[in-house]
Amino acid sequence: MASTIVNASCTVPSVKGFDTQNYVGLRSISSLRFNSGRTSISGRSQRLFVVRASERHDGHVKKIEMSIEECEAAVVAGNVPEAPPVPPKPAAPVGTPVIQPLQLSRRPRRNRKSPALRASFQETSISPANFVYPLFIHEGQEDTPIGAMPGCYRLGWRHGLVEEVVKARDVGVNSIVLFPKVPDALKSPTGDEAYNDNGLVPRTIQLLKDKYPDLVIYTDVALDPYSSDGHDGIVREDGVIMNDETVHQLCKQAVSQARAGADVVSPSDMMDGRVGAIRAALDAEGFHHVSIMSYTAKYASSFYGPFREALDSNPRFGDKKTYQMNPANYREALVEAHEDEAEGADILLVKPGLPYLDIIRLLSDQSCLPIAAYQVSGEYSMIKAGGVLKMIDEERVMMESLMCLHRAGADIILTYFALQAARCLCGEKR
Repeated sequence: MASTIVNASCTVPSVKGFDTQNYVGLRSISSLRFNSGRTSISGRSQRLFVVRASERHDGHVKKIEMSIEECEAAVVAGNVPEAPPVPPKPAAPVGTPVIQPLQLSRRPRRNRKSPALRASFQETSISPANFVYPLFIHEGQEDTPIGAMPGCYRLGWRHGLVEEVVKARDVGVNSIVLFPKVPDALKSPTGDEAYNDNGLVPRTIQLLKDKYPDLVIYTDVALDPYSSDGHDGIVREDGVIMNDETVHQLCKQAVSQARAGADVVSPSDMMDGRVGAIRAALDAEGFHHVSIMSYTAKYASSFYGPFREALDSNPRFGDKKTYQMNPANYREALVEAHEDEAEGADILLVKPGLPYLDIIRLLSDQSCLPIAAYQVSGEYSMIKAGGVLKMIDEERVMMESLMCLHRAGADIILTYFALQAARCLCGEKR
C-alpha cells in the first residue's frame, strides 16, 4: 500500500482522542505508525509526517519501510523488485501439427479475445428505452392468460394494466401500445365502436395519463378489433375491403384516441392514403403534437396467429392479402415508405421483425425517419416454446433477437419481451 505524505504542524492532539466507534466504517488500526521528521521549506522549519499503513498477508504483518523516493532510488541503482513470472504459453493438444504461422497483416480475432475487448468494440447496444411494450386490455377486472402467448395476459384495464405499467417503468420501459379485446356485442360491420370517446381504449388512456403523465402511449388505429367481420376495413358484400370509406372511419378513431391523450397513433390497417388523411384530421382538431407511426411495411404474414387469438380478431372469411403486403416483395416496401413519408408519417414500422431484417435495413438506409420493428406474437411464442422444451436458452435467444433487430436499423422495437428483456438489461433475474 502506498504511503501518504502529510505536511502539517507537529501538534495533532485530535488524533489521539478520535472515537472510531461513533463513525460507521471506521475502526482502530494498531499497525499505523507515525514517523516524525523535519524538513526546511523557505528557511522555515516544519514537521513532515509519513503515515505508513501495514498490509496483512495470511495473518502476518508485512511492513512497508521504504518511501517513494527510496524506491525510485533503488530502481535507478538497478535494484529492481521482482515481478510475477510471465505465464507459460498454453500447450496445444497432442497431435496438433507444427506449422509456420500465417503471414497475416490483420487478425480480426485479436479484437475478440477477451470479454473486456469485446465490450469495448461492441457496435450496437440496446436499452429499455428502445422498447415499446404491447399490452392487451379488456373490460374485465381479472387478468386472463393467453394460451398461445405464455406470460402474456388480457389485463383488466383498471388494475392489472396499471400494475404491469408500474413494473415496466421500474426497469426503464416507459412506452406502451394498447390493443383492446372488444366484446362481440359492440362489434359491427363498420366498426363504429372504434371512435367511441367512452370506449375501452380512450378510457384506458385517460386513466394512465392521469397516473403517469410522462408515459408514452401508442395506440392501434384499425377496425379489426371492432369489426364483426374481423377485417381491418369495411367489407363490401362481395368481400372487397372498401379503402376510402375505411379511411374515413380511421380518421375518427385516431382523433378520438388523440382527444383521450394518446401520444402516437399507429395506423396498422394498410389502407392507401390513410396517413395523409389522419394527419389532416388530427391537425384540423388541433392535435398537431400527436405523432403518427405508420405500419409502412406490414406483410400478410403467418406469424400473427397468437395475436389474433389474444384479441379474438381472426377474419370471419378470406384473408388480408388484398391490403397487407406479399412476403415475397422487397422493393414494394420502398413504395409504401415513400408514400407514408410524403403524407406526414413520423415513424415507419416494419412487421413482422426478425424474418424481415432486410426490409428494416432497406428503410433505415433509405429514410431519415425513425424506424420501428414489431417482434410479433409468432416470434415471441416460438422463443417461449423453445425455451420451455429446453431446445434453446430462452433468455439468450430473446436478447440476441432484439439486438439483431436494433442492429438492422430499428430505433424502437415493439416486443412482448419488453419487461423481461429490460429486467435482464438491469441485472434482475427472471
